[in-house]
Amino acid sequence: MIEKADILTQSNHADQKLAISTDVAPPIHTSTTFRFPDNPDELIPVAELEEPQLGSTDPVPFVYSREFAPNATRLEAILSSICKGHALVYASGLAAFHALLVRLNPKVLALPLGKGYHGIHEVAHIHQRIAGTKIVDSFDTATWDKAGLGKGDVIHIESPINPSGESYDIAYWANLAHARGALITIDSTLGPPGLQNPFDHGADFVMHSGTKYVGGHSDLLCGILVTQASMDGWKAWHQLQQERLALGNVIGNLESWLGIRSVRTMDLRVKRQSQTASELVNWLAHDNNDSNVIRKVLEKVQHSSLQAEDKEWLEKQMPGGFPTIFIIWMKSEAIAKALPSKLRYFQHATSLGGVESLIEWRTLSDDRIDRRILRISCGIEHVEDLKSDLLQAFQSFV
Repeated sequence: MIEKADILTQSNHADQKLAISTDVAPPIHTSTTFRFPDNPDELIPVAELEEPQLGSTDPVPFVYSREFAPNATRLEAILSSICKGHALVYASGLAAFHALLVRLNPKVLALPLGKGYHGIHEVAHIHQRIAGTKIVDSFDTATWDKAGLGKGDVIHIESPINPSGESYDIAYWANLAHARGALITIDSTLGPPGLQNPFDHGADFVMHSGTKYVGGHSDLLCGILVTQASMDGWKAWHQLQQERLALGNVIGNLESWLGIRSVRTMDLRVKRQSQTASELVNWLAHDNNDSNVIRKVLEKVQHSSLQAEDKEWLEKQMPGGFPTIFIIWMKSEAIAKALPSKLRYFQHATSLGGVESLIEWRTLSDDRIDRRILRISCGIEHVEDLKSDLLQAFQSFV
């Protein structure tokens, strides 16, 4: 059974049954439309089509790529296997979150106010405007009571959270949500498959910006929604798939192909990036031979690996390693603004999850952020080279 194989094996073989050619490397299918069968007996009116059944391995009949397309279907098969649920792919992470809110249509939506990826809040405010959705703070249960958060409403948690890479106890918040009859949705972008599985801790729905670690090469946009591996989860997947057909927020054929190519190596990349991030954080946060220089320019570091008081639940939640990103607080805004220009191996750009290390003066993308903060996304370069690069940049301010 492929589901019992290692994640790397699943990433390379979970889509094999969907291959429609003998190519070892999946071809790029660019067609938007597909021929109907030549045999009249195989032509079935749409009103008579049967819904796909849970666990079915029958090939999907391709008609029009806004519904199903060969590359996207193969990518979804891999993601379903490694995410331990039923996966759908979208044009971007925000497209996936929008689709989730359309499907769930909560009267009250709890978000990490003032925290997390700013795009999520922008989508939520659109729903607030057009549907009257009440927005409250995920981490302030008093606001839940005031808004009447209950059955059918949604508590959305981002863990690990952007940009700090710090984590929240998914099981704790899932229990609070379910006690009220609410649903808990987890943005697990910074905890991709191999690092954590939110379904093990009570998540009802999981989303990812596949642009980040699934893509891993900074060359595709992709969003992912995953439903539970149950009959209810399968029904929710089918409803989301039907609504995606109407919303039109499908992933492109080239992007799907890039996703297949990239997810094959995701576990190798992410494990190395996670190890590098943890080693860099430890070097920056604790005393060592370079601390004399580091302490003159660096105020503090934030990352899941530094949450010492949360070690017990955190090690259960993230058994595969800590996030590949973290933030550093510089002594001044001026240092934070200038530091990226002093670096050789960290490129000054937004986004994260790619094979190249990035650094971002975060205020360029998020107006809520303190201007002393830099976000670091670790790539696959050798950690000692990254240390040396940061150290020489720090020394330029001493």
